[in-house]
Amino acid sequence: MSPLDPATSGQTSQETEIGSVFVSNYPPYSAWSKDHLRQLQSSLSRAPKLDRGLGLYVHIPFCRKRCKFCYFKVYTGKNSQEVRTYLDALLREVELYQEQPAFRDRPLKFVYFGGGTPSYLSASQLNDLIDGLRSMTDWRKLEEFSFECEPGTLTEAKVKTLKEVGVTRLSLGVENFDDEILSHNGRAHVSQEIYRVLPWIKAAEFELFNLDLIAGMAGETEEKWQRTIHETLAADPDSVTIYQMELPFNTIYSSSIREAGEHEQFANWQTKRRWHQWAIEQLGKAGYVRSSAYTMVKAHKARPFVYRDALWDGADMMGTGVASFSHVQGVHYQNISNWGEYLDHLDQGLLPLQRAFVTDEDDQFRRQFILKLKLGEVDMQPFVDRFGQNPAEQFSEELAQYEEQGLLVVKKDRIKLTMDGLLRVDSLLPAFYDEAYRGKRYT
Repeated sequence: MSPLDPATSGQTSQETEIGSVFVSNYPPYSAWSKDHLRQLQSSLSRAPKLDRGLGLYVHIPFCRKRCKFCYFKVYTGKNSQEVRTYLDALLREVELYQEQPAFRDRPLKFVYFGGGTPSYLSASQLNDLIDGLRSMTDWRKLEEFSFECEPGTLTEAKVKTLKEVGVTRLSLGVENFDDEILSHNGRAHVSQEIYRVLPWIKAAEFELFNLDLIAGMAGETEEKWQRTIHETLAADPDSVTIYQMELPFNTIYSSSIREAGEHEQFANWQTKRRWHQWAIEQLGKAGYVRSSAYTMVKAHKARPFVYRDALWDGADMMGTGVASFSHVQGVHYQNISNWGEYLDHLDQGLLPLQRAFVTDEDDQFRRQFILKLKLGEVDMQPFVDRFGQNPAEQFSEELAQYEEQGLLVVKKDRIKLTMDGLLRVDSLLPAFYDEAYRGKRYT
């Protein structure tokens, strides 16, 4: 099978099949192992020679319900004491990291609360957690504080709290405005809750308000998708991020298909891409410009998405929480994904490390190019400056084939994806993997 065949990413023919993924890192997670943890300890024990920036990721794994398409580590039904125990463990983890030379005394460039559902926490829990984090880490040079929300977990008072604690980028996981689709796909919220929270968010005047959508959820139709985009425009967010429905292995939908042979009616890739393109066009007419293959932002609000851009440029990230991911000095690693083991390690004063991957310069070169392609346009000079290599030369064969297929254009100093390339970018990326990782399971 050719590395340029979309089947290498799980997108075979036109149907949405198990194994399709959103590429968020390289090398694939399936290549990470416990064997690299010793080298990780070495990286943690030395201060960086070159500081490419540091971020803090805080994983809040609690949800009211588990969405049928969700592939993250989340828990439903945890009581208030269990939540408190977890938050105390998060703070202990950060405390342990601050003892490591790799992170000690380094100012944070960004903070990102992801989940799960960070807005599941109460206002008092949020205040206590953020106060604790600020007491142990340096926020004086912070450029961005991002926070993910689910509409049904927000109150007016909680929105005000998020503003008061310094959140600059609030992202609302709407996904769709149709109640039947939301219910069928396992979302906890209903459309009435979306409409209820929008005035509160607007009144708080966050620096940037992002709204998330998913094209092609089970039960989606042309009419319902168009209504969702019209409602999105009426909500008037500063930016809109549109994902295409995927079926990673560890989702309720994928399990149902494998174990019971139950097949939901998912739009095929051609339909999802058409819907995605139509949404981009409507947003463009309303004054939004492209920020990446997925995100459109109001022209007058266009600014760097610090969390994304810093990570894709190779910044270090202190990932905290069960199953969270981190990066330090060229080493990628993941925390223990079992709740009890995660807590036990921290009770014993040990970092809860599960697996890692030590990258070499070629891995770093490929990773940066692969992720930067998701922006839709890649400047060659930074790669020449940092790695002494030009991607246009390194990947000349792959790029020539994609250019012949009308998916991108190779210019003297940059590579630019066409609209068709943007809409299927994740299926294009495995062509730039090292041969050892092509065709491997992503997770």
